[in-house]
Amino acid sequence: MSEKIKIGISIGDVNGIGLEIIIKTLADSQIYNYCTPVVYGHTKVASFYRRLTGTNELNFNVIDDPSNAQHKRANMINCWEEDVKIEPGVLNKEIGKYSFLSLERATNDLLNGHIAALVTAPIHKDNIQSEQFNFPGHTEYLQARDGAAESLMFLVSDTLRVGVVTGHIPIAKVAESITTDKIVSKLKLMNASLRDDFWIRKPKIAVLGLNPHASDNGLIGNEEQNIIIPAIEEARAVDVLAFGPYAADGFFANGTYLQFDAVLAMYHDQGLIPFKQIAFESGVNFTAGLKFVRTSPDHGTAFDIAGKNVASEISFREALFTAIHIVKHRLEGAELAENPLAFTKLTRDRD
Repeated sequence: MSEKIKIGISIGDVNGIGLEIIIKTLADSQIYNYCTPVVYGHTKVASFYRRLTGTNELNFNVIDDPSNAQHKRANMINCWEEDVKIEPGVLNKEIGKYSFLSLERATNDLLNGHIAALVTAPIHKDNIQSEQFNFPGHTEYLQARDGAAESLMFLVSDTLRVGVVTGHIPIAKVAESITTDKIVSKLKLMNASLRDDFWIRKPKIAVLGLNPHASDNGLIGNEEQNIIIPAIEEARAVDVLAFGPYAADGFFANGTYLQFDAVLAMYHDQGLIPFKQIAFESGVNFTAGLKFVRTSPDHGTAFDIAGKNVASEISFREALFTAIHIVKHRLEGAELAENPLAFTKLTRDRD
């Protein structure tokens, strides 16, 4: 625990805001009191964005392996050799391969234990597609690399935590993809993460309905009665404190979410729209349920503002610190499990 935690950072889309927010974050020297950052990209691309952001005082220490990282520096691993034509804000099919090269190298080091966690800058989910990357997004790719049967897209902030049952799928397929088993599985993952990663001893989880007004007792659909309520009951039978189903609109509008430690939404936009409305700048996307720690900012490539030096680094910085906190919680939890306090039965003295 005394050694600085090494955090890997993948740069995302070269033409997006990824390197801009990475550089703005690492320009704060206080970061190095908490972790040793290792960025996976290329120094020439980084130099372009250092000039663009006016942070020329940030110099990357170029290394070929995380073991060579300097603890008081921003470290960079070059993941390709050729020059890249940088066009901020431009969607370029050829550029996607550099997103993948960064992500692949960082993930390899993560799986091999060379870095303690991974923070991913935003990719463009279309132009990164290739024979090597055939996934809807980071979450699915990292779950496959981990070999996990299930994972949870978990959006977290100081005031709200939201997970989703279904992720990056068409809205037309949401209802048919929701099952009692799937909801129970997500609730178990969320409950375990709240305990182990966020140290909440007895988490209270709210479950949203699928239909408007949570179906009004079956008047508007039957998924609540046939699928969601049985899932809540099954989860509670295994000591997961799940409640609901709640109608999503009123649940967020009247602040009911503040009474719970986390919320399980049925689909992507049901959970992410209110989350981003409430906690857009400070929100973090965390992939729960994996053996390793991965976080990211809760926004995309933002091509509309790329190259204008106006992108906020707040969410990325929060993602970095969230990764640090979760790694520490897991390390401390493992240490406590290995060295539990001896149990001594108290006895009352008798006269």
